[in-house]
Amino acid sequence: MNLIHLSKQKIFNRKNEVFAYELLFKEGSNSYTGLSNSVKETSQLIMSSISSPELDRLLGKKSLGFVNIDETTLTKGILDILDKDRFVLNILEDIKLDDAIINKIIQYKKRGFMLSLERFDSSAEMLNKFRRLFSFIDIIKMDIALSIPENLEKVVKKFDGTRMQLLAQNIETKEDYKKCQELGFHLFQGYYLDRPEVIEIVGPKEAAQFVILQLIKIIKEDDSANEKLEFFLKKQADLSFKLIQFFNTSEKVNVKVESLTQVINLMGRQKLLRWLMVYLYSELTRNPASKTLLDLAIKRAESMEAEASEKNKDKAYLAGMFSLLGSIFETDIKDLITHINMDSDITSLILERKGIFAGSLMRAEQAEKEYLRKIMIANFDKLYTTDLVNTLEGGGIEIDKNQI
Repeated sequence: MNLIHLSKQKIFNRKNEVFAYELLFKEGSNSYTGLSNSVKETSQLIMSSISSPELDRLLGKKSLGFVNIDETTLTKGILDILDKDRFVLNILEDIKLDDAIINKIIQYKKRGFMLSLERFDSSAEMLNKFRRLFSFIDIIKMDIALSIPENLEKVVKKFDGTRMQLLAQNIETKEDYKKCQELGFHLFQGYYLDRPEVIEIVGPKEAAQFVILQLIKIIKEDDSANEKLEFFLKKQADLSFKLIQFFNTSEKVNVKVESLTQVINLMGRQKLLRWLMVYLYSELTRNPASKTLLDLAIKRAESMEAEASEKNKDKAYLAGMFSLLGSIFETDIKDLITHINMDSDITSLILERKGIFAGSLMRAEQAEKEYLRKIMIANFDKLYTTDLVNTLEGGGIEIDKNQI
């Protein structure tokens, strides 16, 4: 299990409501670092973790998350997997700004991300350094401990009435808090208001698993997002290679592959979606039974597809595939389904075993159980007691301890 240790500290608005959390990732036993430091070595793991199904537990349903960024973070493209509606890109005060980095920051703003400046000390040097970005910045985190009081007041007045919100950072006392309220700050953060909470979140078993789930989400939700699909595919070289390999061996078209977009267009979205599901089962798990489970999932999906009406065949196939996904990854299927926002017919089947595909799933499961029952009886003497106990108790079947 991949555990990510981090601290989160609340940021409050003028009504004393939680507006956001600042997230800091813990790399050592006694040190906390911003995201930009961790990202150099474990960027994909961390980014996929904070964009995982645990996001709501981490931030709540509505609050934002501030994540620190520097020039390294910006240029590696890893920010693109973040949800622009949940995360604020917090530009570190010591970022090395050049034309390329400034253009990259502006590009993220145009994509819909909120931008903030970290630890702004109200100095003339800081004002000059970020002057080209002020029209794109949403929040300035002004460090009241580092700022000279006269400079702090001047900067607050300078930005008064603009679109930017001013955040008072490092509020240590009741007097600090009162003074910042009087000055007209919009947001507040510091030990006086809230001390960081150290927590753990569970990352995915494989970073590629998250990328594939994002691909599935894009395919289901956006009919015109081939560029997005290509972007995420490029994040996994092995995934891109195997997709092209699959395309070359399965499609009866005499063309040379020039781009992933070309492959996506020629394959069609439904076929790509099915291939991604197969890839999830066969490539991204260490479960020793994954090959058997993959074959079982495909047969179950095909059986349910065959029974479905013409308009529901694709949905029935996906429902069959997803019905075993939780088991193979040893994770809660609720998290996976919720995270990628699947069709309601599929969701109701997987989570509640209800809906238009319920009968089809039960018939498929019954056929599987009848075959497995024969296998188990024929090979009962070869089974280990511990395996039997784990299987029975894992299925909620109570064992009489006095009988064994």
